[in-house]
Amino acid sequence: MNQIEVRIMGQSYLLASPDDGEHALREAVARVDAAMCSIRDAGKVKARERIAVLAALNLAYDLIQHESAPAPTPAPAAMDEGDPERAAQLLRRLDQALAGDGLLL
Repeated sequence: MNQIEVRIMGQSYLLASPDDGEHALREAVARVDAAMCSIRDAGKVKARERIAVLAALNLAYDLIQHESAPAPTPAPAAMDEGDPERAAQLLRRLDQALAGDGLLL
Protein backbone atom coordinates (compact mmCIF):
# COMPACT_ATOMS: atom_id res chain seq x y z
CA MET A 1 0.00 0.00 0.00
CA ASN A 2 1.37 3.39 -1.05
CA GLN A 3 0.41 6.85 0.12
CA ILE A 4 -0.04 9.55 -2.48
CA GLU A 5 -0.74 13.22 -2.06
CA VAL A 6 -3.40 14.70 -4.33
CA ARG A 7 -5.20 18.02 -4.66
CA ILE A 8 -8.93 18.36 -5.09
CA MET A 9 -10.32 21.84 -5.57
CA GLY A 10 -7.11 23.31 -4.21
CA GLN A 11 -6.99 21.25 -1.01
CA SER A 12 -4.37 18.55 -0.36
CA TYR A 13 -5.34 15.02 0.62
CA LEU A 14 -3.10 12.11 1.57
CA LEU A 15 -4.63 8.90 0.22
CA ALA A 16 -3.75 5.24 0.55
CA SER A 17 -3.36 3.51 -2.78
CA PRO A 18 -2.87 -0.15 -3.66
CA ASP A 19 0.49 -0.81 -5.29
CA ASP A 20 -1.10 -1.48 -8.67
CA GLY A 21 -3.92 1.07 -8.36
CA GLU A 22 -2.21 4.44 -8.27
CA HIS A 23 -3.00 5.32 -11.89
CA ALA A 24 -6.70 4.52 -11.44
CA LEU A 25 -6.84 6.46 -8.18
CA ARG A 26 -5.22 9.49 -9.80
CA GLU A 27 -7.75 9.27 -12.66
CA ALA A 28 -10.59 9.18 -10.09
CA VAL A 29 -9.09 12.20 -8.31
CA ALA A 30 -8.90 14.09 -11.61
CA ARG A 31 -12.57 13.36 -12.33
CA VAL A 32 -13.68 14.41 -8.85
CA ASP A 33 -11.57 17.57 -9.03
CA ALA A 34 -13.00 18.48 -12.45
CA ALA A 35 -16.58 17.85 -11.29
CA MET A 36 -16.15 19.89 -8.11
CA CYS A 37 -14.37 22.77 -9.86
CA SER A 38 -17.08 22.89 -12.51
CA ILE A 39 -19.80 23.24 -9.85
CA ARG A 40 -17.76 25.82 -7.92
CA ASP A 41 -17.04 27.83 -11.08
CA ALA A 42 -20.74 27.92 -11.98
CA GLY A 43 -20.99 30.19 -8.92
CA LYS A 44 -24.30 28.98 -7.53
CA VAL A 45 -22.90 26.83 -4.70
CA LYS A 46 -20.21 28.05 -2.32
CA ALA A 47 -20.00 25.50 0.51
CA ARG A 48 -17.32 22.86 -0.10
CA GLU A 49 -19.47 20.08 1.39
CA ARG A 50 -22.43 20.90 -0.86
CA ILE A 51 -20.14 21.03 -3.88
CA ALA A 52 -18.75 17.61 -2.94
CA VAL A 53 -22.25 16.12 -2.58
CA LEU A 54 -23.40 17.56 -5.92
CA ALA A 55 -20.24 16.30 -7.65
CA ALA A 56 -20.74 12.84 -6.13
CA LEU A 57 -24.35 12.78 -7.33
CA ASN A 58 -23.34 13.88 -10.84
CA LEU A 59 -20.61 11.24 -11.05
CA ALA A 60 -22.92 8.52 -9.70
CA TYR A 61 -25.62 9.52 -12.19
CA ASP A 62 -23.13 9.35 -15.07
CA LEU A 63 -22.00 5.91 -13.90
CA ILE A 64 -25.58 4.63 -13.71
CA GLN A 65 -26.32 6.01 -17.19
CA HIS A 66 -23.22 4.30 -18.54
CA GLU A 67 -24.08 0.99 -16.85
CA SER A 68 -27.68 1.02 -18.10
CA ALA A 69 -26.77 1.92 -21.68
CA PRO A 70 -27.56 -0.85 -24.13
CA ALA A 71 -24.67 -3.16 -24.82
CA PRO A 72 -23.07 -2.67 -28.22
CA THR A 73 -24.36 -4.99 -30.89
CA PRO A 74 -21.88 -7.82 -31.35
CA ALA A 75 -20.24 -8.17 -34.73
CA PRO A 76 -21.94 -10.72 -36.95
CA ALA A 77 -20.35 -14.13 -36.94
CA ALA A 78 -18.03 -14.94 -39.79
CA MET A 79 -19.82 -16.49 -42.72
CA ASP A 80 -19.43 -20.22 -43.09
CA GLU A 81 -17.56 -20.95 -46.33
CA GLY A 82 -19.65 -24.08 -46.75
CA ASP A 83 -22.86 -22.09 -47.33
CA PRO A 84 -22.74 -20.75 -50.91
CA GLU A 85 -26.52 -20.25 -51.04
CA ARG A 86 -26.38 -17.91 -48.04
CA ALA A 87 -23.54 -15.99 -49.70
CA ALA A 88 -25.53 -15.70 -52.94
CA GLN A 89 -28.58 -14.53 -51.00
CA LEU A 90 -26.53 -11.84 -49.24
CA LEU A 91 -25.04 -10.70 -52.54
CA ARG A 92 -28.53 -10.41 -54.08
CA ARG A 93 -29.68 -8.31 -51.12
CA LEU A 94 -26.63 -6.07 -51.47
CA ASP A 95 -27.23 -5.73 -55.19
CA GLN A 96 -30.82 -4.70 -54.51
CA ALA A 97 -29.73 -2.15 -51.92
CA LEU A 98 -27.08 -0.75 -54.25
CA ALA A 99 -29.28 -0.90 -57.37
CA GLY A 100 -28.85 2.81 -58.10
CA ASP A 101 -25.05 2.57 -57.74
CA GLY A 102 -24.50 -0.53 -59.87
CA LEU A 103 -23.99 -4.16 -58.92
CA LEU A 104 -21.57 -5.11 -56.18
CA LEU A 105 -20.14 -8.06 -58.11
